[in-house]
Amino acid sequence: MSKVNQFLKFTPILKEKIWGGEKLRTHLNKATNSSNIGESWELSDVEGDTSIVANGNLKGKDLKELLSTYKSSLVGEKVYNQFGEKFPLLIKFIDAKEALSIQLHPHDDLAQKRHNSFGKTEMWYVMQADENANLIVGFKKDSTQKEYLKHLENKSLLDILNVDVVSKGDVYFIPTGRVHAIGAGVLLAEIQQTSDITYRVYDWDRQDSAGNYRELHTDLALDAIDYKAKEQYNTNYESEENKASEIVSCPYFTTNIFPINGTVNVNNSSKDSFVIYMCVSGKTVFNYNKISTSLEAGETLLVPAGLKEFSINSTNGLSELLEVYIK
Repeated sequence: MSKVNQFLKFTPILKEKIWGGEKLRTHLNKATNSSNIGESWELSDVEGDTSIVANGNLKGKDLKELLSTYKSSLVGEKVYNQFGEKFPLLIKFIDAKEALSIQLHPHDDLAQKRHNSFGKTEMWYVMQADENANLIVGFKKDSTQKEYLKHLENKSLLDILNVDVVSKGDVYFIPTGRVHAIGAGVLLAEIQQTSDITYRVYDWDRQDSAGNYRELHTDLALDAIDYKAKEQYNTNYESEENKASEIVSCPYFTTNIFPINGTVNVNNSSKDSFVIYMCVSGKTVFNYNKISTSLEAGETLLVPAGLKEFSINSTNGLSELLEVYIK
């Protein structure tokens, strides 16, 4: 089987959203003049939005072609055996100029039954947040379907939902069923299963430019919601310079925080998986076989499973990466 012997960067797929802003351009240098870009899909195998290689010998090839050609050499034997020629993760940067809808995602079984899709477990890493910007995550205390419906009808959901003011570096794991919303003023990295299934339950009664309200999914959401509360929703973690430290691990993905200062030699021989690097601050250069590939804040890199040893250099002081793979 032929191998991919290069780091892969992809052309971002930019999504205009009613709640989007300009930070993807002003903070992360995305090529757009639009004032309402909400999402940059960095790596996607969602139908109709397949990522296309932007660099090297494979420039112009899309992710589906790569999977069909390189198979386990690209994604790892275990991953290929489990997912076949479907890339299992969707990687995004999100800019919320206004609050997103209050929403949740169905679990695998429900998503398969209703939508022939994966579920949508995800996580967030806050890259920047305006003063007092917040995230809505989960319930304040255990709730019930009856109580939830009463507050939904009265437009008082915030009375029973947990709201956290956030800042750079905060991490949230969002399993399926957990009600959530990104608040206004938050820029974050999102790692999730390959799925675009969202149950929108409240959208702040806002209308689009044509005066239309966005569709709500009240009935679909009822038996998909997890009404249990947690004492704490953000993830505590520690980070160490020049070391990859785990911040989230679940059956769908593992994410490490990887602060780089100087040069680090990486050996991923223990991973039977592709590895994704998202640069969340600073600038780095990846080196392999005398080929150098830069990765700046707001950029994403896919390292094929067959490429195990390389070095990363932070070119100007401390840089931070998120390292993502499947165990």
